[in-house]
Amino acid sequence: MPAWVEQGVQAYSKRLPAEINFEIKEIPLGRRGKGADIKRAIVTEGRQMMTLIPAADKVIALEMKGKSWSTAQLAQTLQQWQREGDNISLLVGGPDGLAAECVSRANQQWSLSALTLPHPLVRIVLAEQLYRAWAINNNHPYHR
Repeated sequence: MPAWVEQGVQAYSKRLPAEINFEIKEIPLGRRGKGADIKRAIVTEGRQMMTLIPAADKVIALEMKGKSWSTAQLAQTLQQWQREGDNISLLVGGPDGLAAECVSRANQQWSLSALTLPHPLVRIVLAEQLYRAWAINNNHPYHR
């Protein structure tokens, strides 16, 4: 990722308290390009992603067809995750989406936007929105 992406993610993730550990685990993108088998790339990416998800984690698939949450709804959801003590794995698919295996493993599907967002921005948006949700829940002035 470009330096500006890493800086953006770090800017928000380092503001989060210790009990909210925002960690990105990357898998290699499946082969794309002329003559590439896109379906096979998606399946390969999905298998690799599934190996990184701890069995006890609650899984949230970021999907265009998922439910849209307002920031207030995300704050409530974050509060619930913290109360329940769940570890959360947020799954972001490749340019062609998530493998069916990943979507079926998900406890929920969340749509960040009806817009198609590039992966670098998704990382920053996730980090910022989680920080904003935490700020709302803790009456921190950041949200205003």
